[in-house]
Amino acid sequence: MDPDCAICHAPATMACDCEAKGLEVAIKQAEDRMMRSIYQDIRSWVRAHAQDYILEYFRLLTERRKAAHSAHMDRITAHAYHFYQASPHPNQIAEAQASLKRGIDEDWQSSVQRYPEVLEYFFGLVELTLPAEDEASVKDPPLSALNGYRKANRRSGSNGASGSAAVATVGYHEQPALPSRTPPPSMPRLGGRTPGPRDPRDPREPHPRERRSSYAPPPPPPPASYYAPPGFMR
Repeated sequence: MDPDCAICHAPATMACDCEAKGLEVAIKQAEDRMMRSIYQDIRSWVRAHAQDYILEYFRLLTERRKAAHSAHMDRITAHAYHFYQASPHPNQIAEAQASLKRGIDEDWQSSVQRYPEVLEYFFGLVELTLPAEDEASVKDPPLSALNGYRKANRRSGSNGASGSAAVATVGYHEQPALPSRTPPPSMPRLGGRTPGPRDPRDPREPHPRERRSSYAPPPPPPPASYYAPPGFMR
């Protein structure tokens, strides 16, 4: 027999999705509470390393670009002195500088465009391990709804009492064990039967007067002293 919906109380035959939607909301809330700080730490770590990589990559590109620009300036300067015995024309210098600026912009653009690839790489380095299915924390989670009976057994076993105490359970509720009682002393049995009152006329039964009593008279008082106490006058 399937239970009714825990939210809208509709019968199970209605197959409503209230519980499924409620579970999704509960998962999102638990994930936000427990995983938010972990996500923030991972995001900060990945962001810092990705930025460092992009800046280093851009630095390498600009160094190559500047080295090529310096070589180009040396060539036009040597050409100008070789043919004109003068420094390069200002238009050539301005054109070389503009080419360097365009190259640096292109290098920066190409570096920034690599962010998705770099971010995926560093996110891929993060390891999130799940516990094995046979671990004690998975098979026996410390939740009272699942191991209350086991906790009760642990508490009873840790008191140092000898022997095992049986705990009866009704559903999921624990029943307290009844306190032990000392049994009454058992009476002697003759032939497997409890004897009845003895007959005083039975010859095997001693007369009440002949029975020994554990009572003993008190010892006599010590004898009085021969001498009377001082001041005693007859």
